[in-house]
Amino acid sequence: MYGYFEVTGCQSRKRYRIRYGTSTNIYELDQHGRPKAGWCFVPDQPLVPGDVMLAQKIALETDELGALAVAKCFKPIRH
Repeated sequence: MYGYFEVTGCQSRKRYRIRYGTSTNIYELDQHGRPKAGWCFVPDQPLVPGDVMLAQKIALETDELGALAVAKCFKPIRH
């Protein structure tokens, strides 16, 4: 319905919004729910968007710091 879902990082407890897509679709949220940083990390093989989003969700919920260690940071565009 919204084109995204939110998850909580397992180590930092930060909130992330994962938008529909396969790259540059993860937003770290501030305390008001606004994007403050963007993160891009993807699986090492081509997958459909829903599977990529699921992999990103699982990564943030089980090894947040490991996922962010390989991610590229970008300035988020406010939606």
